[in-house]
Amino acid sequence: MGTRVMRPTRSMQHRRSTRVTSRSNFRLADLVTIANGICGSFSIFMSAKYLLTNDEDYLWSALAFPLAGLLFDFLDGKVARWRNESSMIGQELDSLADLISFGVAPALLAFIVGFRTYLDTVVLTGFICCGLARLARFNATVASIPKDAKGKAHYFEGLPIPSSLGLVAVLSYWAKQGWIEGKEGIPWGTITLWGKQGGDGELHTFSIVFALWAAAMVSKTLRVPKI
Repeated sequence: MGTRVMRPTRSMQHRRSTRVTSRSNFRLADLVTIANGICGSFSIFMSAKYLLTNDEDYLWSALAFPLAGLLFDFLDGKVARWRNESSMIGQELDSLADLISFGVAPALLAFIVGFRTYLDTVVLTGFICCGLARLARFNATVASIPKDAKGKAHYFEGLPIPSSLGLVAVLSYWAKQGWIEGKEGIPWGTITLWGKQGGDGELHTFSIVFALWAAAMVSKTLRVPKI
């Protein structure tokens, strides 16, 4: 006796199609998140324009756009809760936009103000990759983090990547004081770990702060209370 195979009815196909469509649709909160990514992208391009022209208007624009990105990063959650909307695509978009605005853009800003030695670029690359790893871990573990009655997590595991705006604030202050490449130079100078001064073994001392910041982002023991 043969096995009877049930074919999906039209109603079953319609429900399945509706579920897939709802997962792939962009919501208003997602568009706000994309605006965050746009700000980060503009910061990157303004940094490139500054390198090409040495026009400080581009430098200040590059420093300002990540702050605008933070505003949109704050608003997208508000909009999602206001409209009672959440989706996997929104969660992934949020991480990708944060990586651009608070990972890549600040690292490039550090490069253009003077962190340009070989070891500096190694540290800045590690900074971006730690931000990437932190965002990936957040997406994978967010469901297991304790939450309050409203579904809001009690804490962040590791330093949140938007905290990199603290470093951007330092770079902004240096730019205002003229403590950047082409003027007075970066504070604290450099150290030479091997070879001669000016070679591949030279590192700006403040790069250590970027390295520690990167380590704090991927820390599993550091828990930052969520406000």
